[in-house]
Amino acid sequence: MTAQSTSQSTSLSMAAALNRAMADALAEDPTVLVFGEDVGALGGVFRVTDGLEARFGSHRVFDTPLAESGIVGTAIGMAMNGLRPVVEMQFDAFAYPAFEQITSHLAKLRNRTRGRIGLPVVIRVPYGGGIGGVEHHCDSSEAYYTHTPGLTVVTPGTPDDAYRLLRDAIASPDPVIFLEPKRRYWSKGEVTFEGSTPMDRAVIRRPGRDVTVIAYGPMVATALETAEAATEEGWDVEVVDLRSLAPFDDETVCASVRRTGRAVVVHEASGFGGYGAEVAARVTERCFHHLHAPVLRVTGWDIPYPPPKLEEHHLPNVDRILDTIARLQWDDEVVGVRGA
Repeated sequence: MTAQSTSQSTSLSMAAALNRAMADALAEDPTVLVFGEDVGALGGVFRVTDGLEARFGSHRVFDTPLAESGIVGTAIGMAMNGLRPVVEMQFDAFAYPAFEQITSHLAKLRNRTRGRIGLPVVIRVPYGGGIGGVEHHCDSSEAYYTHTPGLTVVTPGTPDDAYRLLRDAIASPDPVIFLEPKRRYWSKGEVTFEGSTPMDRAVIRRPGRDVTVIAYGPMVATALETAEAATEEGWDVEVVDLRSLAPFDDETVCASVRRTGRAVVVHEASGFGGYGAEVAARVTERCFHHLHAPVLRVTGWDIPYPPPKLEEHHLPNVDRILDTIARLQWDDEVVGVRGA
């Protein structure tokens, strides 16, 4: 995988867009480093770092031992001394051995030093299912990170956002957990290289009048497929792509829900204690008098990640989201709130 020539836009897969983002950051800033398990000569198990070691040298793009806690601890030390590490956790659940480093040190050092020391570290985490993997390879671990103050948590839903969000994450003065939906690595789309929506803002991927479907990462494409299918039922679905899970863009999300009066939150992670519970609570607290029906969720089941032959039953799909939209009290009109 090689970097493309600079242009207004070009069609790239999400994996290629991420590769281009790291290549451009490495080229522009000599303090940027990329390291992790097999990210060097192999280019990562998903080939997201393909060609970077050959282009920038093994002193800037290099392999590490299979020791995730050591990878993050090394990144913290490098960042304290003026570097900008971009590290890869090979799979979502592989990051758990590094959890203590992330939550106890990476997230807290700026506060602990009264602002004197920031840690510009990006931790890339391929996450989620849909690739026929097994447990430890398909976790949706976003809630662990979003619950930790001091961490910015973002996830792209399109190749264009993959490029822009990763560039913004690398430029951030503070740590960013960058969750990459591995099932979308090979999806293609137009990527623009100039200008972007700020990293902490959600975007409306599809406008609609009747219900807001709130999604992020791997579920953005599924939500858009649902919106198209919903037209056959007479529902005009608006799709909001959160992009940033922490901080949360209340303004964009609540403006959408106040317009439509109904909301469904969709994610792959288990429902109990999941990120969608926080979204549903915030939307209810801020939009209560505009709602026609309770905010509902479509999530993975409350089970360990299932074997490959069963994951299609675990992951939210178009039919499950449509069934949930149908439960939104369409016959009960609330006087005075429509279009408020």
